[in-house]
Amino acid sequence: MNSPDHPKVRLRDFIITKERWIFSSADYYHPDGVRGVLRYVPDPEGERTNGTSNYKKYDFDDAYQYMDLHRPGWVKDVHIIPWDEIHQVLLPSKRLMDIWHSDSRIEEITQILLKGGILMDKMGITGSFLPGLTNQGSDVDFVVYGDYWFKARDIIASAMDDPNSSITHLDDEMWERIYNKRIPDISFNEFKQHELRKGNRGMIADTYFDLLFVRDWDQITKPLDRGADIGYRTIQAKVEDSKLAFDSPSIYKVDHPEIEYVLSYTHTYAGQVITGEIMEVRGMVEKFNEHQRLVVGTSREPKGEWMRSLSLLNQSI
Repeated sequence: MNSPDHPKVRLRDFIITKERWIFSSADYYHPDGVRGVLRYVPDPEGERTNGTSNYKKYDFDDAYQYMDLHRPGWVKDVHIIPWDEIHQVLLPSKRLMDIWHSDSRIEEITQILLKGGILMDKMGITGSFLPGLTNQGSDVDFVVYGDYWFKARDIIASAMDDPNSSITHLDDEMWERIYNKRIPDISFNEFKQHELRKGNRGMIADTYFDLLFVRDWDQITKPLDRGADIGYRTIQAKVEDSKLAFDSPSIYKVDHPEIEYVLSYTHTYAGQVITGEIMEVRGMVEKFNEHQRLVVGTSREPKGEWMRSLSLLNQSI
């Protein structure tokens, strides 16, 4: 949601400032400027290029250090880009329409989804492909909007089982690479067991890709204000609604006498538990008005915070 005087910006859109800094949008609601995270800065020695300019890529922690030094007034929980500093908003759906015939990997994913009934304007491409700053090791971050995402996920799952498809399952080496990058507070076996059923990661030829959920326009509402932290807690609860479990943050409505919602700000626990299952989760409890919610992800990859599906794990016992 944005002011009528400003462009509409969704999660995973990219923003280019007047200084040509490139940010990824981290939210749907932008009351005081676009809520995002710095990704690329022009640099003659930068390792990424769009054909005319070189850029340096900033990982999460380095991005905050750079912003603390160069734009400390923009640093809140995320980076707040003032509307009058924005030069251009890059849209994943438009970018996909422009480039999908130029890359065989992207073309195959797009064709499979189109044949499966996903509309062209309900998908897109983000990550380094969005600003044209890929390198040889770039992953493919594919976006699907709204409820179409679940249909797309099933299409991709079927393609991974098709011996004639270039889309394949991850091997153990790749699973270990992802686990070691995220270092979640659950074991590797638990991590892999949860990830395998999500169906949103795969390989296209020799390139890793993931299928990312973004809300459709009619699903976007003003978020709840952050509450006051009242301490860490571990709970078990039945999940009543997980339709936004693959969003960022992941949102789970739970049946619990005190906690109404569980939110996860770390991608590791997106889609971790589905409707009807029992979750075990540890995180920070926030209180606002008479309501409470539990938040996993008080840091990017938090320690001492986790989420698991007890229902899923009990199936393997």
